[in-house]
Amino acid sequence: MDIVLIRHPAVALDPGVCYGHSDVALAEDAEISSNALAVKLATLQVPAPRVLMSSPLKRCAALATEMANSFGCALSHDDRLKEMNFGDWEAQRWDEIDRALLDDWAANFEHARAHGGESVAQFVTRVRAWFDAFAQTRELSPAYVVTHAGVMRVIASLVLEVPLDRCLRWSLDMTGIVWLRRDDEAQQWSLVRWNA
Repeated sequence: MDIVLIRHPAVALDPGVCYGHSDVALAEDAEISSNALAVKLATLQVPAPRVLMSSPLKRCAALATEMANSFGCALSHDDRLKEMNFGDWEAQRWDEIDRALLDDWAANFEHARAHGGESVAQFVTRVRAWFDAFAQTRELSPAYVVTHAGVMRVIASLVLEVPLDRCLRWSLDMTGIVWLRRDDEAQQWSLVRWNA
């Protein structure tokens, strides 16, 4: 089973703004990004998708729609593939958020909710629910999933059995590709590509 996670392209916001759950537009046309990704995927010899899945936030959905049309495959959206909800911090510059609140969050990274949105533990539970359901459906492989950096890191952490705080340190560019493969017989996942 192959799952190819694709991070959405750059958004039309200034750098340094927290926009986890916010529904922001892409900086460039989704068709241009889709065409560039098609070339990259072909170069990496990633098998064409049988199905495409996406976060419903427009920065992912716009790209996913273009890709599904290009590949001629089914497309579905799932709220569980949205980025983490940062509550009151949404649409604020990270450097303008109260430093004490950020420190409190860092001190209890898994469970703190200083922003009033999701805790990391709640976010992981949501993404895990999606992934557990997906992993039961072999007929969907290979699947492309257009989503967010946080979601991609949670999935990698789960399947590779690597602590999430370690995955957070791994670079993941806009339109970065994470290709994961499961040996169905051994029931074991491996990493084919990271941030390709």
